[in-house]
Amino acid sequence: MKMSRRAFLGTGAALVAGSMAQQSAFGANDRVGVCCIGIHGQGKNHIRRFLEVPEAEIVALCDVDQNVLESRAAALEKVTGKKPKLYRDMREAFADDAIHAVSIATPNHWHALAATWACQAGKDVYVEKPFAHSFWEGQQLVKAAKTWNRIVQHGTQQRSDPERMRDMKLMAEGKLIGPIVHARGYVYKNGNRMDIGRGKPGDPPPGVDYNLWLGPAKERPFLWREGGEAQHEPGGLFMHYNWHWFWDFGNGESGNQGVHEMDVAVWAAAGKGLPVRVASTGGRYKWQDDGETPNTQAMQFTYADGTMLSFEVRNLGSFKEACDDDCANSAFGTDGYWVKGKGFFDYANNPIPVPADAVLPESKSEYANFIDSVKNRNWDGIHGNPDDAFRSAAHIHLGNIAYRLKRSLEFDPESGKFKSDEEADGMLKDNYREPFVFPEIA
Repeated sequence: MKMSRRAFLGTGAALVAGSMAQQSAFGANDRVGVCCIGIHGQGKNHIRRFLEVPEAEIVALCDVDQNVLESRAAALEKVTGKKPKLYRDMREAFADDAIHAVSIATPNHWHALAATWACQAGKDVYVEKPFAHSFWEGQQLVKAAKTWNRIVQHGTQQRSDPERMRDMKLMAEGKLIGPIVHARGYVYKNGNRMDIGRGKPGDPPPGVDYNLWLGPAKERPFLWREGGEAQHEPGGLFMHYNWHWFWDFGNGESGNQGVHEMDVAVWAAAGKGLPVRVASTGGRYKWQDDGETPNTQAMQFTYADGTMLSFEVRNLGSFKEACDDDCANSAFGTDGYWVKGKGFFDYANNPIPVPADAVLPESKSEYANFIDSVKNRNWDGIHGNPDDAFRSAAHIHLGNIAYRLKRSLEFDPESGKFKSDEEADGMLKDNYREPFVFPEIA
């Protein structure tokens, strides 16, 4: 039986016994009703990209900022000729039967909770990276997708890249460069990564429901920015972008642009699973601001078979001294190496041709792939399914825990816990503010 709108809102989306009713099967010509949630930054791109998918119809928008909500709605109506429904509180959107699927581009601390609530309400989900704000949240979201038989797709677009898909298949099969012994990813962002200044407490801007913006995060005052060079924020210290650099809301650069490259690195590691050892060092150098996360960071992960994955973040510039790209990946096998976008090479740096029968797979955009998956209910066809999404985001979370504790950690992939380390275990899960408590799924 489907939960009533009043019951869903009244419980704050607390878990109920039994499974939610599934959406009825879509006909070939049926359009999927989509609600875009969090539409200031990347969410604006979600609107644009779903408009490119004929089988999708954006029927609703949701944002805690009334100004952003009305602006995006007016622009959408101008394009489509239809006025979308508008919601400030996502729980009201989840109770709307006209909405079949949601896309989530909120700050990170809302990703997994919003997606889990959506699954519980019978909606399919396209959720931005990272998959979750903490390791435990990721575990719960995987369970939610499976418990309520929902399509959940992670917003790591490289999973839809035909060349990437072909190359990963070749590496997983051990072809061209032999078994992978070291996967690597890096993010050397600069230009718009800079000192964000200091914050001064004050009232939030008119039209912003700051309580809903905070959601499950702990209570803290709204901060107006003073000084600094950051270009993203016209006044607020962490709205609408620089929340990335605060642990309560974001996961640092490794959990921002870094998730894309970490996802490719984990993919290239060819099914290694979760690591058994984790180390991370770095700091927030040069900038004298209120940001909390590192602008320079190195992570290293060791797997049970002794192979490794390394990951780097640098926001202080000078990224082209040794490479062409500011965000990229490489993988090293026993007989050669692979560089994203450049191909395969032996250790004498000679190119290794891709076999003629290793054709590029057909692939739609990640948004079209999501809508296709919603209509055909095919988990295996999802580009960035919950299991893959969890593993990639989990590396970020484990690495950040090692960084914050300033020591190497031993991890048990089977139990999902650190070995004899209660302090580290305590950081696998966030603390949640009422009534935005994350449901634990059996």
